[in-house]
Amino acid sequence: MEVKMESETLSDEFTSFLDSGIYRLPGIKAVFLDPVRLLNLSYTRYSISASGYYCRTFDSLGKGRRTNIEAGDSYVPKKKKRKRKRRLPEDLNGQELVAEKRHQDVRPFLLKAHEALLGTTELLLFLPNLVKDEKFSIDGRGLEQSFIELGRVWQAPLYEISMNIEGNSKEVQEEGLPNVDSSGRTVAPLFNNLISNKASIDMDAEFLNRIYILPRKSCFHTSDLRQIHDLIPGSSDQGFNLIVIDPPWENGSAYQKAVYPTLPNRYFLYLPIKQLAHTEGALVVLWMTNRGKLRAFVEQELFPAWGVTDIKTCYWLKIKPDGSLLSDLDLIHHKPYEYLLLGYVNKEKIEPHFIQNFQDIQIFISIPGAYSRKPPLGKLLVDHLPGSKPSRCIELFARELVAEWTSWGNEPLCFQDCRYFMER
Repeated sequence: MEVKMESETLSDEFTSFLDSGIYRLPGIKAVFLDPVRLLNLSYTRYSISASGYYCRTFDSLGKGRRTNIEAGDSYVPKKKKRKRKRRLPEDLNGQELVAEKRHQDVRPFLLKAHEALLGTTELLLFLPNLVKDEKFSIDGRGLEQSFIELGRVWQAPLYEISMNIEGNSKEVQEEGLPNVDSSGRTVAPLFNNLISNKASIDMDAEFLNRIYILPRKSCFHTSDLRQIHDLIPGSSDQGFNLIVIDPPWENGSAYQKAVYPTLPNRYFLYLPIKQLAHTEGALVVLWMTNRGKLRAFVEQELFPAWGVTDIKTCYWLKIKPDGSLLSDLDLIHHKPYEYLLLGYVNKEKIEPHFIQNFQDIQIFISIPGAYSRKPPLGKLLVDHLPGSKPSRCIELFARELVAEWTSWGNEPLCFQDCRYFMER
């Protein structure tokens, strides 16, 4: 991506953003994230296609409207087919009223964060460039492997993935990856097996005639919920300091779009979070939906079962490439933000300053990618992770891989298809 501004006019914060993918907004505890830049830090030989990451359609710019919006401009949306009638407070049930009160409490902070974004002219002018790069073909999306379906068939234990070490077979053999032949390839069962790329560069992997890109020093385990206990380390001092969880909550929208299968809430009570956590403490990050009933379940049942305490809230505010909000901020459903609940396991082993850093509301802003794809937060949270460094990190219900992370779920290779990448 080419920056169409004179380098001498760029602020230090913007220059840093071009390298890091994180822009800290002035006057508020909020940041803007570019997920593509953040994810590209995991790769050496490849880079993620921005056009592929931001593959959803943003109906944000009317015909003839300029693409660069200046701070303070108002956004005029295109005419919609039919606007849903806004429900009045007296039409809401008890749980919806609780959720609406929570929304009203955070609304001023979200608006202030959005205003701060609109005030950063250099970033605002650059936003349309984030979603464009070399062409990305969305043709043939239906040809992608359905790992969920493949994992259910009787042949699942027989499926193998072939990995190409690209001349680093000696390095990888020394680090413990078995069965590397003279050509630098190794074959391993795909399902119910921990697969690692222990090399310091990206690895190509082939499965059913498709190529997948494995970032450096990453590992993944493809299974359903019944096999998650295979991830529990042999001792707690080998556990994880950061546990990110994006559960397939029961969700009407996901069900209607048939994007992924969902699970009843009670299933998540059996996730072995305590056993996965490092003995020196772990930060647990849980992605939520805006349903009031779900929040009550997490606070009253789920977090107590996991041993998570000192709960704080972060918000993900979604915008379009022109800087406008993804939707009306005050819609009862389909709000332009999601939120996360963060808390600690083994709090008694954690130094107090890690916990004190989460006293204020945190907001991060980004342009969303494909449906339900979440921005990577590891770099943003690194200063809040307890224990010795480097931290051990894991994502549960993952749909992509990150360097030096463990990813578990029934489709962790979902976004590792080579079609989402370009060679550097």
